[in-house]
Amino acid sequence: MPPRVRGGRRFFPSRQRVLIARIACTEPRAYGVHLPRWDCRSLQQVVEEQAVVPAIHFTTVAHILAQASLQPHRSRYWKTARVDAAFVGLAAKVLWWYEHVEWLRSRDELVICMDEKPNIQALRRVVPVQGMAPGRIARREFEYERKGIVHFLVAFNVYDGTLWGSCLAANDHDHFLWGVRQVERRYPNARRIHLIGDTGGSHIAHDTPRYFARHPRLRVLYTPAHASWLNQAELLLRAFSARYLTRFDAESRQHLIDHLSASWREYNHRFAHPFSWSWTRRDLRAWAEFKGALICTKTYATVH
Repeated sequence: MPPRVRGGRRFFPSRQRVLIARIACTEPRAYGVHLPRWDCRSLQQVVEEQAVVPAIHFTTVAHILAQASLQPHRSRYWKTARVDAAFVGLAAKVLWWYEHVEWLRSRDELVICMDEKPNIQALRRVVPVQGMAPGRIARREFEYERKGIVHFLVAFNVYDGTLWGSCLAANDHDHFLWGVRQVERRYPNARRIHLIGDTGGSHIAHDTPRYFARHPRLRVLYTPAHASWLNQAELLLRAFSARYLTRFDAESRQHLIDHLSASWREYNHRFAHPFSWSWTRRDLRAWAEFKGALICTKTYATVH
């Protein structure tokens, strides 16, 4: 069916619009096109090759897609979590600690979250940044020089929101255990320190498990795979990075180290506060049931 002409403009019937939208929702390779995604010009070509319409402009294709709320130029990542009994068991233990932080403190036991931000690049702009002025935003040179990398280890106190940070020469188990010892020394009066971390290589490799086994004052709990968001130190690093690393240009690796060392202390003074953690084990069970997980043991239906 040819398009109708109204006021010098072409209007395509609903059937043709639906066919165009259907093509846009199909992988390009189904039509012999090797593009990884559609764009309006390639859609225009295929629509005409498939004789959906005799002729159409790519801007009209864009208009039809916009009316159908289709955006082939956009995509979003997601990670499918494997919600099984092991996942829920580990996650429930972490959440139990979060729910009982005050009770643990009454027993002289502390909950500390640890994480690192590895491979922070020290980038030096080849031309200085031009500051903003009335009617003009700040301008940054695109080209940069790499001056090295830094591994930044942090420990987050869930009670007052303060952090301890250190720049490590390497992201391995030796340097991680050095950081653990520094954290342990910061709380000499604690009867026990509960450390929450993820299963990164430096956290579980070589002598790390044996070290924790020889130090009963330290109790470590790892978050499940693909659930590092249960570690409040990761949330801290996001907030810290947004304030102190975004748009920061380092003249050298040492400049970046000095900046990080000064920044975590300033963060404690200006911005530190505990996170209001509201996701509980009840929410975890509801989420697991929504995911269709069948969680059962010999004595109870779901992990407590």
